[in-house]
Amino acid sequence: MKINIALAQFNTKLGVVRANLETHLSMIDQARQAGADLILFPELSLTGYALLDLAVETAIRPHQDDPVFNELLGASQEIDLMFGFVHEDRRHRFYIASAYLSGGKILHIHNKLYLPTYGMFDEGRFFAPGNSVRAFDTRFGRVGMLICEDFWHASLPYLLWMDGADILLFSSASPGRGLTDAPRLSSSEWVEHTNRAYAGLFTNFVAHANRVGYEDGLNFWGGSTIFDPNGHLVVCAPDFEPALTVAEIDLNQLHRTRARLPLLRDERATVVQRELERILGET
Repeated sequence: MKINIALAQFNTKLGVVRANLETHLSMIDQARQAGADLILFPELSLTGYALLDLAVETAIRPHQDDPVFNELLGASQEIDLMFGFVHEDRRHRFYIASAYLSGGKILHIHNKLYLPTYGMFDEGRFFAPGNSVRAFDTRFGRVGMLICEDFWHASLPYLLWMDGADILLFSSASPGRGLTDAPRLSSSEWVEHTNRAYAGLFTNFVAHANRVGYEDGLNFWGGSTIFDPNGHLVVCAPDFEPALTVAEIDLNQLHRTRARLPLLRDERATVVQRELERILGET
């Protein structure tokens, strides 16, 4: 089966959910007209990244009675969506989250597990960490979602791989930092190397949406990508520019790659389990 994936990168308006929602709906319509089956938005795409105390004011409880979610659920009748928002749970804890909607239903909510609190990052002051990672079924097959810092921890993509995910969907609000001799920022190169590695090591498709624009002194670099199960680049969106980038992936490539390179077949998860239990027991 072949599917078209749209990568939506844009400059969010900090704390202005309604304006960001309108941008989502416009880009969803453009993606649908371009023949996309699935559209991916960046981390915190409904709110902006540097929220600080605005996190509480912009938080959403994800259900159809919420007016923002209701509009996005309606839009998902014709195209699957992944987008970022602040998730308030029933006990008033706040998470950086991604939602996957399809056919007017919420298929999955992922709460970001790893909250960076180093360098320019201070997420742990304002958000609670998630405590689970799960793959889930879609009309395209089994999928897993992670958010930014999550995919710097190899255990999470590994767990999604073992849970049956054949497509890994990553979202980020990755600021540009670090210089190299190459024409690109080192932060963009780090992310691309990581995504390429996961695609090849786990013989999965890896699709990543990153935002663009300036916010509170941070410059987000865009450069959204898709890699195939061989670790080859399918498409790369432009750096630093708003863009809607659509590319086709062929899910039959999973069969071809895994027949040639049976890493999933030969993976020994029970060895990992046993050795982790030993390591944790010794600490």
